[in-house]
Amino acid sequence: MLIDTHAHLDDKKFDEDREDVISRAGAAGVALIINAACDINSSEKAITLAQNYAQIYAAVGIHPHDAKDAGKDYLQKLIELSRNEKVVAIGEIGLDYYYDFSPRPVQQKIFREQLSLAKELNLPVIIHNRDAHKDVLEILHEEGLGPAGGVMHCFSGSWEVARECLNLGMYISFAGPVTFQNAKKLKEVAAKVPVDKILAETDCPYLTPHPHRGKRNEPANVRFVVQQIAELKGLNPDDMENIILKNAKKLFSL
Repeated sequence: MLIDTHAHLDDKKFDEDREDVISRAGAAGVALIINAACDINSSEKAITLAQNYAQIYAAVGIHPHDAKDAGKDYLQKLIELSRNEKVVAIGEIGLDYYYDFSPRPVQQKIFREQLSLAKELNLPVIIHNRDAHKDVLEILHEEGLGPAGGVMHCFSGSWEVARECLNLGMYISFAGPVTFQNAKKLKEVAAKVPVDKILAETDCPYLTPHPHRGKRNEPANVRFVVQQIAELKGLNPDDMENIILKNAKKLFSL
């Protein structure tokens, strides 16, 4: 049994064949999918998907790209949305200094507020971190994580960053880039992360793994990520699947 711990099935790129994509995931052995949100609208869509498909669960939250448009009452809206039984996390939240679609002080403010909300709601956090390692870690140290913990999604940092995240009690999730032939440093990080702290994801429709790189990504492709992690760990892919499923069920209380 596979789990895709981070998908965006509500994305418009799936509008024409969403049901087929979900069916292909099931046929590929993907038994569970966590659909992560970017804003209030996508949070609502994630919940609708989760209500329509037993195997899909939702995360609700404001992505750093959308922080500037969060709105004054966004926290109350997230509280209301989180009451749905299929909501298992606050996410994705964090900082993105690569695109800077929202001003950095605004990103930081929204990130801090959502970390606080997750602690209040006793939900894990799904953290986005792109080119913002120092500030993400600084904020995590200052704000702290609640008992529900969290995951660094689509990890792209160094082993030093990964180790600090692990010291905070976080899980590390790997996506398609770990399968890329030129991703030597990322493969080294994946080889070092303890197996009981590893998760796998697609981040679809983005970051399609090898050998389908360049095409639209979908949850069925999470198997290529798991196979790569298994190879790096010297484990049987079936065993790696079971380990990741167990880790995800623990983090998201599935």
